[in-house]
Parts: sequence; C-alpha cells; structure tokens
Amino acid sequence: MKSKKVTIYQLTFMAMMAAVTCILGPLSVPIGQIPISLTNLVIYFTVFVLGIWAGTGSYGIYLLLGAVGLPVFSGFAGGLGKLLGPTGGYLIGFIFMALIGGAVIELSHRNIFLTMLGWVVGTAVAYAFGTVWFVYLMKCSVTYALTVCVYPFIGFDIVKIVIATLLGKTVRYAITKAGFIQKAA
Repeated sequence: MKSKKVTIYQLTFMAMMAAVTCILGPLSVPIGQIPISLTNLVIYFTVFVLGIWAGTGSYGIYLLLGAVGLPVFSGFAGGLGKLLGPTGGYLIGFIFMALIGGAVIELSHRNIFLTMLGWVVGTAVAYAFGTVWFVYLMKCSVTYALTVCVYPFIGFDIVKIVIATLLGKTVRYAITKAGFIQKAA
C-alpha cells in the first residue's frame, strides 16, 4: 500500500489558503439574511489548486478558527453561535461542496468543463444542506428559504465558479512547474 505524505509545501499552502479565506470570508455584501460572500470563491480556487484533501482541510481550519470566535465569517462574525445559527448550514454545507467538487476535479484530471459541472453539483448540495438547516431553525417554508437564501446567489456563484476554475488552472500550473506541488496531487 502506497503511503502519501503531507509535504511542508502542502501544509504551507493549506495554511496560506486558510488565511486567505479568513481575510476574504468576512467581506460581504448584505442583500438580506444571507450576504454575498467570497468564501465559496476561495474554496473553489483552493480545492482546484491544492486538491480535495488539502483544499477541504484548509476550509476546515477556517471553520475551526471561526468556531473558536475569530471574526472570520461573513460580516466579521465568529463563534459557535454563528456556525450553529440559521446561516451556519451553508458554512457546513461548503464541506460537502468541497468534497464533491474536489472528487470531480481529481477524477476528471482537472477538465475545465467537468470541474465547473462538479462545482455546480457541489454548490447545489451546499444550498440544499443550508436551506434545510435554515428552514428547521427559522421554522419557515422551503419556498421562503429558497427565495431568501438561494435564488439571489445562483448567478454570483456561477461567476465565482468560472473565475476560480480559470484562475486555479493558471496558478496550479505555475506552482506545479515551480515544484511546490506534484502533478498527481
């Protein structure tokens, strides 16, 4: 059985991307109960560049930092209250998004079309998880939750998917060529 070792470069990139998420995650445009945030843009990019496990791990670091109270979530919020609150389901749903998108990325060998399709499916799963969570906590209808929490974000998220995938392809090529990560990672 072949053992994969985590390199110093991978750990460094994971920490760097967790830091980028901490910087960009709080920046948001409030358009209702759920603001437009850059968190998923960073996740799309990070998972494309680093791969499924390092990318998802980087997001996990971000979640842990927010859970302990650092103001890294949208609107500069932090703590378990935010994570377990009405919009917390979307933050948790991003884990599934990263895993699904990352699996498609790696199985398709980073085919651009299939990657974007994988991100759409992963994002739909994150929307579903977050919406169910929102409906349960807010005791509202699914229609209301979709109107407030999903429909306003679909167009923005498609743009984020395209930007992150194209930028991710360029950055991954550069850091692979520089020898910081291995091509098969």
